[in-house]
Amino acid sequence: MKEFLFGVTVMPRREVLDTQGRAVEETLQREGEPVVSCRVGRFIELKVKAENDASALTMANKISESLLANTLIETFEVRRG
Repeated sequence: MKEFLFGVTVMPRREVLDTQGRAVEETLQREGEPVVSCRVGRFIELKVKAENDASALTMANKISESLLANTLIETFEVRRG
C-alpha cells in the first residue's frame, strides 16, 4: 500500500449564516480594511493508505462526507495534495 496526501477544504454552505465569517468581516471593516465579505471554514490535511490513486481519492471523499463535514450545513472539496 502507498500513502496519498489530500487537502480537504470545508466551508459553510452559501445559504447558511456564517456567524464566524461575519464577525471577522465586521472587525476588518471596522478597522478600515476594504473587505467586501469574509467566510470562515477549515482546511484538513489527510493522508491515507490505499492500493492506488483512485481508491485513495474515493476513501478521502468518503471520510470527508461522513466525518469531516456536516453536509447539512457545509460543503467540502478534496484535492490531491
